[in-house]
Amino acid sequence: MFDASQMMIVVGVLLALVLSGVHIAVSLGITSALGIYLMQPDMDVVTQFVSNTAFEALRDYVFAVIPLFMLMGEFLAKCGAAKDLFALVNRATKWLPGRLGVATVFANAIFGFVTGVSIAAAAAFSRIAWPEMKRFGYRRDFSLACVAGSACLGMLIPPSVLMIVWGVLTEQAIGQLFIAGIIPGFIVVGVYTLYIVWKAKTDPAAVGEDQDNIDRMALTMSVDDDEIKRVFRSTMMVAALIVFVLGGIWLGAFTPTEGAGVGAAAGLVLALSKGMRLKELFEVVLSVGRTSAPLLLLLVMAQLYSRVLSMTGITGAAKQLFLGSGMGMYEVLAVMVLIWFILGCIIDSISIILLTVPVFYPVAMALGFDPLAFAIMGIIAIETGLLTPPFGILVFTVKAALPEEDVSVGEIFKASVPFWICLLVTIVILAVFPQTATWLPNLGR
Repeated sequence: MFDASQMMIVVGVLLALVLSGVHIAVSLGITSALGIYLMQPDMDVVTQFVSNTAFEALRDYVFAVIPLFMLMGEFLAKCGAAKDLFALVNRATKWLPGRLGVATVFANAIFGFVTGVSIAAAAAFSRIAWPEMKRFGYRRDFSLACVAGSACLGMLIPPSVLMIVWGVLTEQAIGQLFIAGIIPGFIVVGVYTLYIVWKAKTDPAAVGEDQDNIDRMALTMSVDDDEIKRVFRSTMMVAALIVFVLGGIWLGAFTPTEGAGVGAAAGLVLALSKGMRLKELFEVVLSVGRTSAPLLLLLVMAQLYSRVLSMTGITGAAKQLFLGSGMGMYEVLAVMVLIWFILGCIIDSISIILLTVPVFYPVAMALGFDPLAFAIMGIIAIETGLLTPPFGILVFTVKAALPEEDVSVGEIFKASVPFWICLLVTIVILAVFPQTATWLPNLGR
């Protein structure tokens, strides 16, 4: 067991490495090795511990969930599913004020069911939704904030990479986490929609709703019926795939890994039926490999880090610190959320999970939080980092996807603040009504 000075050394080295820009996987690996060495100053013991942990982690087939769900999402993104989703929702919400913003949110929510990566949604809808908003006079900052804010749904609505990482670290059932995120995801959609409609009512200029634009939008409603039928068929096929995969996981027909495999295979068939070529297929597989391989390395290092924290007593010390502080469960939750918000200004979402969840999760369980509700609250809080300056990766993704637009990241960050607040409101709703996260998973048992 560590003494206080050794604990401080391990925590200090980790924070120093991360804040100095060292890759999070390398930081976790170095810190874990240091912790083992301080307990047992023998390099043979250190190398054996690291190699055994890596072997045990990589042979767990749950790790295949990440690349397989990414494959499913990439196949559907490349075959034009995102564009079809936006077109159909856009037409269906024509009666709503600020309907293009609402269509962006709803299309992102549906698209979130086929991709666990928010960056993909931000890049896709920057090229799909923004041109339409621009055409009808939507203010640029509000439009791009709608794209960036709604892209966050990709990390909350299953399948989500953050949920997979959380499940691996806490040894929770990934399928249960997936189902737990559905209702909170639609709560976020509802809160976003209320904000956009309110904005359209109080500031019509933000959504281009002068009479000329209204007349032009009315004219665009006369879309060719054959095109609408094609878009509807495409969207229904995507919806059927979502229901089949998530429904199968929920009902226990297959595990999340098996469901990911089925989804990837079905996504491939759908993409080929819509004209995907062999070259594009190769590009998708290569892209997923480049994205998922670093994530798998991160997970191995995270498991090593989590084991070292437990063995050295750092996790127990943190638990005693929180429990002995005299704060209530909601006060402790507020401190955790604040820490997640602050970290969101500095590092990315996956890194935040890897650094904090091994410490925060045991504390939350000791305080009596439901594990599923706490997971969803944590993921939403960590999601805010995607919109938080200066790191907010979704804002940078939107800017990078529109190089022809002379837009600053500061402009998008400022306009994204209301969406950030909407996520905070959802956390409060979950804290007061944890059943919103637990009802569906319990229903399926």
